Amino acid sequence: MEITYTIHQLKQTAEAFWKMAPDVRTIAFHGNMGSGKTTFIHALCDARHVKDVVGSPTFSIINEYYFLENGTEKKIFHIDLYRLRDEQDAVQAGVEDCLYSGDICLVEWPARAEGIFPEDTARVEIQVMDPHTRIIHISGV
Repeated sequence: MEITYTIHQLKQTAEAFWKMAPDVRTIAFHGNMGSGKTTFIHALCDARHVKDVVGSPTFSIINEYYFLENGTEKKIFHIDLYRLRDEQDAVQAGVEDCLYSGDICLVEWPARAEGIFPEDTARVEIQVMDPHTRIIHISGV
């Protein structure tokens, strides 16, 4: 599946994504530096009405956010593997525990540790068309 959007359509695109993939637990975000991975993840968290401040986990590796779903508090892990060298670094940082927790995991730079991801991981590739337009290619949902 493919969706083209502009920054002004980001909120609607995130809402549409969750409607297409309501039960997906792990989503791997691919794209060049500056393509909008963190921005799209922020929009996905906004669409889930996350109560916490959403920010890049580049230095912390893993951020936890909370939202309510049907009156129950749920968790989203926002994971950024950019600073890690390999799968061993990811395991030592606790990434594997998050990926298999049953909670939603939104992962930037997943290529650093592809081998530890669950088989049912969805893949989102963000392609820059121009300074204001992106195309996301979605597979595995």
